[in-house]
Amino acid sequence: MTKINPLLSALLLITCCVSASDSTAFWNTPQHGGNSFNRLPPDFEYYKALKDYGATWVRLAYDKWQPERKDFLIGNADQYKKIPTNDLNILLETLDAANKAGIKVVIAPLSLPFMRWSQNNGDKFDDRLWRDKKNWNAAIQFWQDLAKQLKDHPAIAAYNLVNEPAPEKQSDLREHATQSVMQAWYKKEKGGSRDLVAFYEKVIAAIQEVDTHTPIMVDAGWYAAADAFSYWPKALTDNKVLYSFHMYEPYEATSGPNLRRKKPYSYPGEVPYGDGVQYWGADQVAKYLEIPLRWAKARKIPSNRIVVGEFGCVRMLPGCKNYLEDVLNVIDQHRLHWAFYSFREDNWDAMDYELGVKKVHWKYWDAMEKGEPDPIQRKSSALFEIIRKRL
Repeated sequence: MTKINPLLSALLLITCCVSASDSTAFWNTPQHGGNSFNRLPPDFEYYKALKDYGATWVRLAYDKWQPERKDFLIGNADQYKKIPTNDLNILLETLDAANKAGIKVVIAPLSLPFMRWSQNNGDKFDDRLWRDKKNWNAAIQFWQDLAKQLKDHPAIAAYNLVNEPAPEKQSDLREHATQSVMQAWYKKEKGGSRDLVAFYEKVIAAIQEVDTHTPIMVDAGWYAAADAFSYWPKALTDNKVLYSFHMYEPYEATSGPNLRRKKPYSYPGEVPYGDGVQYWGADQVAKYLEIPLRWAKARKIPSNRIVVGEFGCVRMLPGCKNYLEDVLNVIDQHRLHWAFYSFREDNWDAMDYELGVKKVHWKYWDAMEKGEPDPIQRKSSALFEIIRKRL
């Protein structure tokens, strides 16, 4: 048996403790960054460019990367066994690049075992994780396996357990229902397969068996809607949890389909929302974003535990500039963490604000078809300046 030098052992213990402390302390003050949902793993230059703008973190989704088998890092979402070695090495390589650039990373899977991301599933919503509670076990095991591999990596700032979960989608709860309707629905579903709160508790407990220091980030239900925390009766057990929601409301005005309408909805302006039509402008944005903040305050969750994990609008829509300003004004007023969507996405240009409001060059699409790196040179634009000046 090899003897360990007592001094070396003490130094290793101190290093571990400092790392653990740093990963939690990172979130004590507002952190601003971007989302990376690219088809190719980001390299050092990508992270450096984000860092040079002033960002401190990136929310990293890997599900578009070329997998060793069927689903990246999962192997096969239909039958999870273990994390494929080649996929893990690719992830570790990009984490190393982020660390070298000084960017912290939040891992945010779009797929879990028995919940394949719809864009990797023939555009069909995969409800298996939420339809049968037995399917939770594979997802829980996956996260425990992943935490074992990533827990000591210096770039990791948090584990975002799943991007935009929607256990409510194939139930009888409509999107943006009233708080009382949501709460009645949860009372009926509590303890069942669609109980997102219980699912998170089980995943967190499994992760903490192998990793007690990395912060956990959880999205609200109904695709991380800001009003979907409304039915959660209490905060999660772990008081270090980061609660994340996404902000694209009113979706009918901020999204790609609106750009294709003969007469797009305007922002500010009247927009279909919920069961009717509602006027959306700065006041309504602020009113809507107050919903999760009131929920958190009632449960004594501090503002430095609240994250706007995504927000944005299609850059070519005339109201996008006003929308970004209005959303960021509210977020920064409350000193929340945030990550804009998205930074230099190489297979969807609609929210790449460095490109301004013009169409992207054809070489962008040519590179995507060939599986080559994005060749477009970017720089800040008037639209991106709205974000850059706040990073």
